[in-house]
Amino acid sequence: MTDVAIDRDRLVDTAGRMVGVHSFTGDEQAMAELMASLYEEMGLRCQWQQVEDGRANALGVLEGAGGGKSLMFNGHMDTSYSGREPWLRDVPGFQPEAFVRDGRLYGLGISNMKGALACYVEAVRALSDAGVRLRGEVLIAAVCGEIEKTQHGDAVGAEYRGYAAGTRYLVSHGGVADMCLLGEPTEGKVVLGHYGTLWLRIRVHGDFVHTAFSEGRRDRNAILRLHEVLASVQEWIPTWEGDPSNGYRGAKAIVNVGAIEGGFGWRVSRTPHHADLFLDVRVPPTKPMAVARREVLDMVRGLAERFGDFGVEGEVYVTAPGAEIDEGHELVGAIDAAHEEVFSESPGRDVTRWFSDASALTRYGIPTVNYGTSTGLMDVELGENLEIEGLVKMAEVYARVAMRVCGVA
Repeated sequence: MTDVAIDRDRLVDTAGRMVGVHSFTGDEQAMAELMASLYEEMGLRCQWQQVEDGRANALGVLEGAGGGKSLMFNGHMDTSYSGREPWLRDVPGFQPEAFVRDGRLYGLGISNMKGALACYVEAVRALSDAGVRLRGEVLIAAVCGEIEKTQHGDAVGAEYRGYAAGTRYLVSHGGVADMCLLGEPTEGKVVLGHYGTLWLRIRVHGDFVHTAFSEGRRDRNAILRLHEVLASVQEWIPTWEGDPSNGYRGAKAIVNVGAIEGGFGWRVSRTPHHADLFLDVRVPPTKPMAVARREVLDMVRGLAERFGDFGVEGEVYVTAPGAEIDEGHELVGAIDAAHEEVFSESPGRDVTRWFSDASALTRYGIPTVNYGTSTGLMDVELGENLEIEGLVKMAEVYARVAMRVCGVA
């Protein structure tokens, strides 16, 4: 195996440049432009994908000599936060301005997942520096719209279009490869599978009347009715989480009561005509979404029967399947070997209950492994960060994986 040398300072500089470009969900175009300029500097062929106004994917292709398999490195450009949230705007590590302290690189999006994008770029640069010519292609796919969010109600617009919006566009517009390494923060573990999710809205109805005329009708208040329904939902949650069909490789399913809505804060002189409860129901990759949908709606029908006067309704408004890869896949073997060469130990295995773009990739026939550096210490005072040494080692692993998968000409 040809040795490759990672340029630490260059990697930190690249990651810092990425952090310096604000790219909250729905506003990723400037970050895509930076990626395209990096591809040009590296001599990669760039395919620009205009997903919608203000949003693009940037796909860089390192041409191979021929006769080898292609490997995609995929990473999302949108950040989990904007840095403008009232509770984050005074935390420096959640701002689009990178800084180094005690061997760690701080800045908005560095761990999720601009650090991985920088590692992809440095891995390809290191291969070039070492004079390595690969047989197969290497693709770096910088995509928009991965963060777990969706349009709903009045929340309409690009900033709410996540859940693999960019990667779904990518794979339907030429961005495919034999396999994909997705550098989400996994603490250096190989994620063989992750859960998907189903979002459910449960609505109850009630009377819409002026406070002055509500005496004796409290039992018809939609918010108070929702309180009763929520108690029943809390009884159901352990049955979903404990169902063996919802377990996966030793992990259990999980359900989150994510939001409630009801009434009008500007007009509390009226009882609410309806109230909504929102659930995030995690679904194993082994369970078809149609089956999961049927099961949760069966639960809603049970609530409707139990609370006959409440007008209980249910709506599934997100279905984002999980993903998995076989332990024996050659990409898993390549990561194992490269990780051991760099870290002098074998990587662990993990199953996660967060969503990733592996969902869209695997359903387009691209076996995908989530494997990346630390999730980053979310320092209360300083914010999002990654250990620089971890980034350097991960970039070397990625370069070595590319040589194993694509072959050296």
